[in-house]
Amino acid sequence: MGRAMGLAGLLLGLVVVPAVLVSTSLRHGVPWNEAEPEPSGWELAADAVPENSLWPLPQWVRTYPLQLQLAPSRFQLVHGAGSSAGPSCGLLQDAFRRYYEYIFGHSRRRTWGRRPLAARAEPELFQLQVVIEAGDPGCDRHPQLASSEAYHLTVTEPVAILKAPEVWGALRGLETFSQLVHEDDYGSFLVNESEINDFPRFAHRGVLLDTSRHYLPLKSILTNLDAMAFNKFNVLHWHIVDDQSFPYQSIYFPELSDKGAYSSNLIYTPTDVRLVIEYARLRGIRVIPEFDTPGHTQSWGKGQKDLLTPCYNGGQPTGSFGPVNPVWNTTYNFMTKFFKEISSVFPDEFIHLGGDEVDFSCWKSNPEVKEFMKKQGFGIDYAKLESYYVQNILDIVSSYKKGQMVWQEVFDHKAQLKPDTVVQVWMANNYARELSRVTGAGFTAVLSAPWYLDYISYGQDWKKYYSVEPLNFPGSEEQKKLLIGGEACLWGEFVDATNLTPRLWPRASAVGERLWSSSNVTNLQDAYNRLTNHRCRMLRRGIAAEPVFVGYCAHEARGP
Repeated sequence: MGRAMGLAGLLLGLVVVPAVLVSTSLRHGVPWNEAEPEPSGWELAADAVPENSLWPLPQWVRTYPLQLQLAPSRFQLVHGAGSSAGPSCGLLQDAFRRYYEYIFGHSRRRTWGRRPLAARAEPELFQLQVVIEAGDPGCDRHPQLASSEAYHLTVTEPVAILKAPEVWGALRGLETFSQLVHEDDYGSFLVNESEINDFPRFAHRGVLLDTSRHYLPLKSILTNLDAMAFNKFNVLHWHIVDDQSFPYQSIYFPELSDKGAYSSNLIYTPTDVRLVIEYARLRGIRVIPEFDTPGHTQSWGKGQKDLLTPCYNGGQPTGSFGPVNPVWNTTYNFMTKFFKEISSVFPDEFIHLGGDEVDFSCWKSNPEVKEFMKKQGFGIDYAKLESYYVQNILDIVSSYKKGQMVWQEVFDHKAQLKPDTVVQVWMANNYARELSRVTGAGFTAVLSAPWYLDYISYGQDWKKYYSVEPLNFPGSEEQKKLLIGGEACLWGEFVDATNLTPRLWPRASAVGERLWSSSNVTNLQDAYNRLTNHRCRMLRRGIAAEPVFVGYCAHEARGP
């Protein structure tokens, strides 16, 4: 464990802290149950927060007083002995280059000089050795819901060791290690001897981006994938099309974007989509596409004749259209071919099929639809017609060996769901009761209702997101296990590339810690201190995260 980890280390003031860093709340003597302080007090407390505080907080952390120095010219990120991965593992090689740059590349000094002679010299850390323990490291695979993101990190001189069952855990551990390293006022890079054992509390930790209401340039999406990795998110829920525009360029049906996109320039080509998927994969992030039907489909109808339902008034067509037409066989022929493409383009095991906010008024006006309702014995219950449509789509997607995600209305309207369907709970009104019902029926759930980040307000609304306890709903232990995680959703009615990143970060960071860290990590002042520092770290890494509150970042004060 290194010389500081013996008796000498204990005498120097060894502190063992499950799920809280010695350098954050305990440093200021703040008990976990203390009432939330006034903002003015928070501002002062934040001044002293060390730059090596962690976000999200690991499950178990032990830090030691002894500091080690890293010399950029000598320090290496390497594959350790016994690792199933090696130099041929492109994913880790890419991560080593990336994290070397995060650790050293944003320094205020480009030429690293010696510290003053009066300053004491710390022992040196020469390497971080990464060891993948599984027989197949998974370097060329895509992350999945069941992938392991666990890791164990030991930082002692002269070599730190990062062990993980799979490469995905190694990526999370590299992020943690990079956060432990900090630069002092002399330009030296230091890290405390430490031991960390970490894993996520929830397997599905997502961010929803909406590229239909406003087109988001590729660069914006990639920047936010970087930010997601800094916050240990692992799912990009790509709400790629909607009523307003259809920017996805289909291989089978190019006219969908030709006529449905805002412009021929505002599209995602097959090459763009592959780039997003690969960029995400290299950061341990799954990409789940959402193609929402039968509602939210006005843009589809522009490039696909006879897909939408003609609306009627007084027995005559009005010229306007409603949701996807659920009564024509041509609808299902189109969807079969379309989802065959989507299933091959997007490698994730899940496709999000939407199913929310279906307006029945157009269906009710259409004589052909009314006749179909009569034949099917649906009466005037149009939720049954919606369920009929959804079940057909579920069957189509299932035939391509894909799992399905749906919004909660699909469950509420009693569609016959596949046992492995994931139900996303988004309605804020009594979402705990909805979680109880969904899991009580045996379905897996994802929670997003308390985390709609497109709703903005004055002040520190991150506290509201942070204070959510996802498992606070009525149900058995077995039901609680069916909640696999949550998503921070940023809908795009008022969001484009100009404000996407600052609106999302660091507010989404609060959701990230809630979904990663232990349930007992709830101290708001400690979180404020660490989040303030983490926001500054994101700034140093090129993420335009908005301020948490008043103050400044240490790297700003040091000057250029």
